[in-house]
Amino acid sequence: MPHALSTETEVPSFNGEKLYVNDGLLRPDQVGALNESSPSMPIEELRARFKEDGYVFLKGLLPRVDVLKARQEYFEMLAPSGILKPNTEPVQGIFDPEKDMADYPGIGAGAAPGNGKPGEGSNAEIFVDLALAAHYADWYKEAFCKHPTLKDMITRITGWGDDTLSVRRSLLRNNTPGNKAIGVHYDQIFLRHGEPTSMTAWVPMGDIAITGGGLIYLENGHTLGQEIEADFTKKALESGLSTEESKNAFNQNMLSTGLLADGPREYAETFGRRWLVTTYEAGDVVIHSPFAIHASTMNYDPNNVIRVGTDLRFVNGARPWDTRWDKDYEFNDGV
Repeated sequence: MPHALSTETEVPSFNGEKLYVNDGLLRPDQVGALNESSPSMPIEELRARFKEDGYVFLKGLLPRVDVLKARQEYFEMLAPSGILKPNTEPVQGIFDPEKDMADYPGIGAGAAPGNGKPGEGSNAEIFVDLALAAHYADWYKEAFCKHPTLKDMITRITGWGDDTLSVRRSLLRNNTPGNKAIGVHYDQIFLRHGEPTSMTAWVPMGDIAITGGGLIYLENGHTLGQEIEADFTKKALESGLSTEESKNAFNQNMLSTGLLADGPREYAETFGRRWLVTTYEAGDVVIHSPFAIHASTMNYDPNNVIRVGTDLRFVNGARPWDTRWDKDYEFNDGV
């Protein structure tokens, strides 16, 4: 673990804490604070913030009790894998430090090419199968994913009205302490079969400490994401890819995982932009544009809390959208 390798010459990244990503420790000059917003702000102000920043971080949008109920259900499902520390409550989501973290790999962290199954052929199979099954449980896909408060906020920000459509495919991610974090990406990479108008609501399912593996957003990353997407389109044409091939997030001009980069530290260095970070509480939601570039820190929560969050997407049903997402999540589905 990087914590064990720390030296006295290393300085904290942000607010006295050391934030590690896949390629090392973030420097203080590479880190800033995510801008907070209140759901009670005038909708015109929230729209302006979304347009300016490419995201809006809504504190306490969802009832905390609803989020923690879903977290409880999730870890009750995963408990048979042995992931939880004995004599702790499922809702706490405390990883058993006696277990091998390699047996509990995160879904969707970019460890498996082409959205493949992580940890295949290892002792991780029971855990990974249970984590996948959670996507199909009614408490998740019928109750939590369709929370009316969330859809109402999306409708108000976008102005889509009755055309606001909740996309069926979602990604319920876990991040156990010390395991690989989410690499650098923007969502339109995976939604290219539709117009770039989708909205993602990232919902932390529980409290996430600053060192607990929460999402981080590249400052003004939505403008850079648009530039990169235009460049990818140009390269696809020049290399002779068909229209269908160029829409594939895993094409020859991309990484095999569909990510822009595995390491946020080097990415910040390359483009001279900071990563914006924060602590999250159950009930918080970040709504971001399809071009907002984001990643996550590695989870080094001091209490071994497992980070859980879900990506819920919304589209304007009156416009062309990527209907490949009109299905439940599964491995190797090409999306």
